[in-house]
Order: sequence, then C-alpha cells, then structure tokens
Amino acid sequence: MIRLYDAIEPNVIDEELLKLAVEEQGPQEAAGQVAKQEGINFKDVKSLKLDFQNILRIDNLWQFVSLTKLQLDNNIIEKIDGLESLVNLVWLDLSFNNIESIEGLDTLVNLEDLSLFSNRIAKMDAMDSLVKLQVFSIGNNILDNLLNVIYLRRFKFLRSLNLAGNPICEEEDYKLFVTAYLPDLVYLDFRLIDAHTRELGDTKYQYSIYELKHRENQIQIKLEEEQANIAELEKHKAAYVEYLNGPYLFDSLYLEDIEAAKLAYLPGVPELLETYKTKFVAVCQSLFDYGLIQQEKRKAEVALFYECLEEALQDNRAQGLKTIDDFEKIHSELLNTIRNASELQVVDTKMNECAEEINRLFDVLMTLEMQLVEQLEESINSFERNIIDIVGVFVENVQGLMAQCRDLENHHHEKLLEISINTLEKIVKSEFDEDLPDDVRAELKYFGQTDLLVIP
Repeated sequence: MIRLYDAIEPNVIDEELLKLAVEEQGPQEAAGQVAKQEGINFKDVKSLKLDFQNILRIDNLWQFVSLTKLQLDNNIIEKIDGLESLVNLVWLDLSFNNIESIEGLDTLVNLEDLSLFSNRIAKMDAMDSLVKLQVFSIGNNILDNLLNVIYLRRFKFLRSLNLAGNPICEEEDYKLFVTAYLPDLVYLDFRLIDAHTRELGDTKYQYSIYELKHRENQIQIKLEEEQANIAELEKHKAAYVEYLNGPYLFDSLYLEDIEAAKLAYLPGVPELLETYKTKFVAVCQSLFDYGLIQQEKRKAEVALFYECLEEALQDNRAQGLKTIDDFEKIHSELLNTIRNASELQVVDTKMNECAEEINRLFDVLMTLEMQLVEQLEESINSFERNIIDIVGVFVENVQGLMAQCRDLENHHHEKLLEISINTLEKIVKSEFDEDLPDDVRAELKYFGQTDLLVIP
C-alpha cells in the first residue's frame, strides 16, 4: 500500500514549529512585537492551528494546558496520541489524515466538537470519556456496519452527526436507522432531520429499539448498583471497618486452610465451627457498627472545626471592613481639605495628619490580624486535642473487640483439639465406627505418634 507521505517529507511538532504557529496566530503589529520580546508562554495559548504541515505524529503539546481549540487537519497523522494534557480542549479537528482507529481521547472530557472526517477509520469506539460531545464528523471513512451508530447512543448531548461518504450510507434504510437509534440527533450529514423521516424510523425500528432500551436499562441498573457498592465500600474504608459487616473476615481466615476442611469430618466439629462463626461474625458486626458511629463523630468534629474557622474569618473580615469604612467616613473631610487647599503649608500639615491616621489604621488592622491568628491557633489546637481523644477511644475499643475475636479463636482451637484427641483415642482403640476419609484418618494417626499426644 502506497502511503501519502512516501513522496512527502514528514514534519515533526518541535519547539520552532510551535513558536512560529503561535506567533502567526497571535497578536500582530505592536502587540505582537511586545509578545515576542516578553516571550511566548505556551500554557496561556487558547487556540492552535497546525494544519497543512505534513505532521506525522502528534507530539510536544503537553505545555498547552489551557488550549481549547486545536486544528491538526490536512496532515499525515496515523495515530491519535500526545493529547493527554489538553484536558480543556473543546474543539478538535483531525480531518484529512491517515488515522485508522479512534484512541488517545480518554482525558478530553470537555470536548464538544470532534472532526475525524476523511481518515481510514472502520469502527467507532474508545470515546466513552467524551461525555460533552455535541458535534461529531466522521464522514468519508470506511465504516461499513450500521451497528457503529448504536455506540453513539451513550452521547446524550450529541446533536450533529456527519457520516457522509462511508459505506454504511449506501444502506437502503441508513437515514431511518440513524434517526431511530439516535432520537436526540438534530442534524445528519449537515441536513436538518425532518419529522417525517424521524416518524418512519421510529415505526420501522420500534421493536428492536424497545429491546435495546430494556438491555440498556438493565446495564444502567447494574452499573448504578456497582457504583453504590463502591461508594458504600469507600465509606466503610473511611471508617476503617471495610468487610466487617458480615462473614468476610471469618471466611478469609479459612479460605485456603485445607486442614480445617479435613477436620470438619470429625463428629461435633461442624456444630462447633458454626457456633464459632456466629459469635465471631457478631463481634465483627459490633466493630463495624461502632466504627461507623465513630466515623460520624470524626466527621462532625471536622465540620465543626471548619465552621469555627469560617466564622472567625468572616468576623475578622467584617471588623476590618467596618474599621476601614469608619476611617473613610471620618477623614473624608480631611481629604477634601487637602484637595482644595491652595497653600503648600496647609497641604503639608494636613498630609502629616492624614499619614498619622493611616498609621493608626494600620495598627488597628494588624491587631485584628494578630487576633485572627491567635483564634486560629486556638481552634487548631482544640481540634487536634479532640481528634486525638476520639481516635484514642476508637482504637482502645477496637483493641477490646479484636481481643474478643482472639478469645473466640483460642476457645475454638481448644474445643477442636479436645474433639481431635477423643476421636484419635477411639481410632486407636478401634472404637470409632464412623467413616473418615483416608487422608484424615492417616493424619490423625500420625498426630498420635508424635510427642504431642500419648495414647494409653
């Protein structure tokens, strides 16, 4: 396959190209000269035009963090990348390039207008983050499956779509399909969608769209449930009690314990294990409930601190403004005298008086500032003491509850050891008639041959 740039010298986006582009598109004449003398700050540039430059790769744009409009059309770009830092981009033109797949747009959450016209794209995907997309042009590509249109249903603000020049446009019901599956679309291929076309599309595809909406609703419900679960887990993590509202911790202790599973065959062990689990989970639930209560106390303390902080700032600001306002009212006559005085000696005298009053005003304002600093230090110290007390009580109670878990574990092991010894004695004396798996019986006999246990 012959590529467009086989006969063209590819260009790169370097510092020189960027400076030249910014200078050409920036202020001209006197203002332009001043800008050149002061230097070009790429982070302040809002719009950048790099069309018809034979650019092969998007690069070196990381400094343009304030960019809202980027024009890269009519180049030889093969891949969309290098745009990660352009989070404020609203308008992007990548038309007339050699792009084969949509990618590299994940951070462009503010993009509203995107043009990929006249490229080599066969599939619409990897655009999920473009939640504000309103205008999308992907005409003159190689889209050959109408199902690509269904992907665009996720863009709730999409109003203008251009698909002209793609193989899908040759489908008999192309317009009806698009208008039916994208009911909020206003313009298709630069033409206003008329009511008749929309009605025909709705009628033709009403059943398939009904099924699609049902699936979308199910997916949305599942997604909302997952998000709610994630939010709930984050809440539990903030309270340091994640996975304590159920048997999660207990089950994790025995998840990979093969030996414990073998002991479950012994008579009385299943009941013992169930009792142990019930009590252990109850302690975990108590810890979970207590942690959430303590988290609310910590949140209330933090909220109270910021409330006191804001109140102190507002009071101090109000006092300062009132002091300045009173000063202006009282000394307005003095200022008028200075303005209207014709004798220099009178002006000097009044200016000295005014300077003294300003110094007194400065002293008053500085006193207010120092009072604010003292208030803030007192609030911070009080907040620190309260948080330390709350956390200390929390840790102490958690240690007590965890000690209960350890006691339950020790008691369980003691009972388990007692059952194991009794069973082993019966096996040795051939008094145990119940069937045991061979591996369990062998391990019990091995246990009886060790120094840990002596069978008479």
